[in-house]
Amino acid sequence: MISYLKGTIASIEKSTSNRVTLILEVNQIGYELQIPKRFSQQLAVNSPEQVQIFTHLQIREEQQVLYGFASAAERDLFRQLVSVSGIGNQLGIALIDTLGLPNLVQAIVTGNIRALSKTPGVGSKTAERIALELKTKLAQWRQLAGVETAASSTGPVSAIIEDVEMTLLALGYENQEITQALEALSQDTQLTKSKNAEDWIRQAITWLSG
Repeated sequence: MISYLKGTIASIEKSTSNRVTLILEVNQIGYELQIPKRFSQQLAVNSPEQVQIFTHLQIREEQQVLYGFASAAERDLFRQLVSVSGIGNQLGIALIDTLGLPNLVQAIVTGNIRALSKTPGVGSKTAERIALELKTKLAQWRQLAGVETAASSTGPVSAIIEDVEMTLLALGYENQEITQALEALSQDTQLTKSKNAEDWIRQAITWLSG
């Protein structure tokens, strides 16, 4: 399995089917990767700087397709998406393209069916299945990661804390970072009055980004 490739961008091509193909040159070998359109907008063709692309290799019969992503978290979420019944690779890419990684994870964890349904090809029933199946998997991921947080007595209910933890884990943050963020945010008396997980998730991402 190829975890990632590091090289220079030779070309980025868009097909009539709205797929974006990146040619990445690594040690004089050109690798063809399908990437999200959103990711392609961050890349500069013919730049001398090397870029690191996290990859997922799919092998079907005689066809091999390499998918590329901006981060390991985005690649891992793609793998989770395509594990859901009825979600193929192109729909997985479309979900990432439509919402972006933070908003997509947040929509899954909080069960925001309306946000998930904004993706072309995703109806309400499919969105419900994505939210249900992946939230369960993210909850298991959280338990395996052993995240421990010390919420204050004035902090959010435990369900909200779990939603925030699952979201931040899926975005690639470490246990210690998550604990520090929630401890810091629990001092915000205005925020602790909110029972909206999305408020906490936005504030946690802002705190960690700062």
